[in-house]
Amino acid sequence: MSAVKLQSVITCPECGRAKEETMPVDACQWRYACVQCHAELRPKAGDCCVFCSYGTEKCPPIQQRAGSPVG
Repeated sequence: MSAVKLQSVITCPECGRAKEETMPVDACQWRYACVQCHAELRPKAGDCCVFCSYGTEKCPPIQQRAGSPVG
């Protein structure tokens, strides 16, 4: 199992601004305000958080689930 990545570059779909952020380790983040255009990002349908929708890495809970052995 690989280590959980806590850094993700989140990209605003409105203005294209990309910013590296540290993800919370024990929760999903449902909202994110772009530092440039102030758009409020919310997860896309089917995603648990803004990092899963707009980040370069999935959130830590999803990374942990993906790395867990089945059974």
